[in-house]
Amino acid sequence: MSSVVQNVAIDCADAYELARFWSEVTGGPLGPGDRPGDPEVQVTPAGGPALYFHHVPEPRTVKNRLHLCLRPETTREQEVERLLGLGATLVADRRAPDGSGWAVLADPEGNEFCVLRSASDRAA
Repeated sequence: MSSVVQNVAIDCADAYELARFWSEVTGGPLGPGDRPGDPEVQVTPAGGPALYFHHVPEPRTVKNRLHLCLRPETTREQEVERLLGLGATLVADRRAPDGSGWAVLADPEGNEFCVLRSASDRAA
């Protein structure tokens, strides 16, 4: 017996706006009935569990203990630039001169996530 991960829940101040950001990041659509101001909004990326955004009244106060790691279809550098353009911020650069490593970014509400090397980066 085992359990299946149905979704990853993310507490936030504005569920709809944060879900829109992650919809752009993952290419997954918002739920068909999701609207601005909704307290709960879902993004369903292809090939992964749903991301469930839930409004909570308290602000984030410490570093998140769980984070998402993204493996882009383009190069890591192209994806980092794209995500910065969507509103992410660079938190820490863990990329090494030999091409290994990752970049730590934060979404518009400060939740950290990593961008790993793509398959093409790893093959090079």
